[in-house]
Amino acid sequence: MKVALAQMDLVVGDIASNAARIKELIERAGQAGASIVAFPELAVTGYPPEDLVYKRTFVSANLNAVDDIAAATAETAAVFGFVEPEGEQLFNAAAICHAGRLIASYRKQLLPNYGVFDEGRYFQPGKRHHLFDTPQGILGVCVCEDAWSPTGPLVSQGDAGAQVVININASPFHKEKLEQREEMLCARARRARCAIVYVNMVGGQDELVFDGGSLVISPEGEVLARLPQFEEAFAVVDVPLGESSVQKSAPGVERTDLDLGPGKAPGAPPVATPLEGGAEVYEALKLSLRDYVRKNDFRAVVIGLSGGIDSSLTATIAADALGPAHVLCVTMPSQYSSAGSVSDSEELTTNLGVEFLNLSIKEEYDAFLSGLDEAFGPVDLGLAEENLQARIRGALLMTISNRYGHLVLATGNKSEMAVGYSTLYGDMVGGWALLKDVFKTEVYELARYRNSIGQVIPNAVLTKAPSAELRPEQKDEDSLPPYAVLDPILEAYIEQDASLADIVGAGHDETTAVAVIRLVDAAEYKRRQGAPGPKVTTKAFGRDRRLPITNRWRETPTA
Repeated sequence: MKVALAQMDLVVGDIASNAARIKELIERAGQAGASIVAFPELAVTGYPPEDLVYKRTFVSANLNAVDDIAAATAETAAVFGFVEPEGEQLFNAAAICHAGRLIASYRKQLLPNYGVFDEGRYFQPGKRHHLFDTPQGILGVCVCEDAWSPTGPLVSQGDAGAQVVININASPFHKEKLEQREEMLCARARRARCAIVYVNMVGGQDELVFDGGSLVISPEGEVLARLPQFEEAFAVVDVPLGESSVQKSAPGVERTDLDLGPGKAPGAPPVATPLEGGAEVYEALKLSLRDYVRKNDFRAVVIGLSGGIDSSLTATIAADALGPAHVLCVTMPSQYSSAGSVSDSEELTTNLGVEFLNLSIKEEYDAFLSGLDEAFGPVDLGLAEENLQARIRGALLMTISNRYGHLVLATGNKSEMAVGYSTLYGDMVGGWALLKDVFKTEVYELARYRNSIGQVIPNAVLTKAPSAELRPEQKDEDSLPPYAVLDPILEAYIEQDASLADIVGAGHDETTAVAVIRLVDAAEYKRRQGAPGPKVTTKAFGRDRRLPITNRWRETPTA
């Protein structure tokens, strides 16, 4: 069966443009010799549409687009996702269109309602399977989660006689997920005795990153084709047929004749090499930023540079993702800033070719302190006065944003966000927190990965001790455990929901673990006010990890 895979970067709510692009690719698939072309889950609306589906006008526009797309089909059939209403109920559905009309629809049966998914809030589960008898073989269609259960709809369709199953997806990225998907799909193909065409969305949508990596799996469970990650792609693959041992009257299965043309034999299927480690995460962060900027109609970003590793990596990714002409970096030294803070920032921006400004905040800081002393009387400088520097910097960045329309990028990492080592309305200001789901130790790994391609981040940035530089000789380790100690505790507590006993049992010092957990729990109110950022781990702050701010539950020591 000649199947085209259309791995698309779609925009939520841009129904007219999404439909126009789908129609263009249907035509391209026909010209390339495909019998049928498959698009991602909810391709018409973009994914996830969230509460937009409660708007009747939105659902109606989505249905009109389905009719428009169906009318554009001829010899080449198309499978694409849309929102299908029935009375007051909504379904996450796949449309199967051919010869100018909607032939049938399949409704997603397994609705994920965990992690970043809220499909139980919006959709009802489908109940029936639908198989299509074509001159080439028996075709099944299902949607995303329907493939993940070892006894779910995909396997049921194989048992009912499907020889090829098209599985359309909007499967979000996290580290090493491509390998997990491949292992799962290979197992499903072997169990169902059918080939699987897995088409995934690509692109950034708010906190989610869709990595593409669409696949064709043989009935024997071998990867026959793999599209690249983090970019749009299109390919036609000659998909081998699996077994067909079930009669047409299988219970609970609707059958429809679909007169697919034979198509033309394509060339060798593409088998892109999966990205690994730092390369995979770096590309995910690039894509998330590029799409957040593009889809929200920003033209440029502004970043406060401290000469430290976090802001340096943020600026580097921004230059790679958007181009140097769309990045403005601002260093804002105070009397406590080291000489390297400015010189390292300047060297970085020269290497990147981005615009650079030096705006000293010394006079502004002195003026604030003078006004406070006049109002309240003189005090010894403490945490409030240290954080005042960060808030002055935040105000300057937001003023630049207001004046010139640049998006402010917050530069804090997951380690800092976890323990509250950040300043509300200071270094937390911004519209997008690029490193929000990246632990500090991985920030260094990503910086070294980027320098391995071409060195842009100065060596001094990589080797200096981390410091907020808000008081003389300040170092992060004055307030926190070393990041090599801190990050594994954070990963266990946040991403694995490990208890204190679990963490201590894994070999971590109990006193340190207790202190870290208390910092994490106390900082929930800060995190709730932070900018959104891309999810790259199994559990990110925000959509993934939702805890009450007002909350007296605490982990207690074992003794």
